Amino acid sequence: MTPRQIEGKSDALKEKFLKTELYQRAAAIYGYLPYNQEVRTVPMLEQALRDGKRVAVPKVVGDDMVFIYLEDFSQVEKGYAGIPEPIADGPIAQDKDALVLMPGLAFDPQGHRIGYGGGFYDRFLAQEPEHPTVALCYDFQMFPELETEEFDIPVDLVLWA
Repeated sequence: MTPRQIEGKSDALKEKFLKTELYQRAAAIYGYLPYNQEVRTVPMLEQALRDGKRVAVPKVVGDDMVFIYLEDFSQVEKGYAGIPEPIADGPIAQDKDALVLMPGLAFDPQGHRIGYGGGFYDRFLAQEPEHPTVALCYDFQMFPELETEEFDIPVDLVLWA
């Protein structure tokens, strides 16, 4: 995809996401910072801050992932596998009801996803299963059905553009 296509589809996804009931109800968003050609989430997260929501993004610590509250998106650096993450190690987010945005390579309408192979989100959600989840992706990442494994945790809602 060209940078213009990425921006256009990301803008469309932002509009869809902000209209969801899951977003409207959430007091906190556990987002992610985009890597390579992923959906551009920063404008969504900035809007969440403007809407009075707390925003946290992941940071890999050993074999696990924690979410760090972030208000200044310039305070990031390349972390695990070159993915942007907060420079700071805190404050660690501990909102059991936060809406979690899920990245991935492929998705299906039933909420199944293929991630990047690290298992970080599946482990996180296995420990904190009460989080509502939304995946954001491009239309070419949607498949009619994906094979899953027993430890794969489906998302509640998949949005694509």
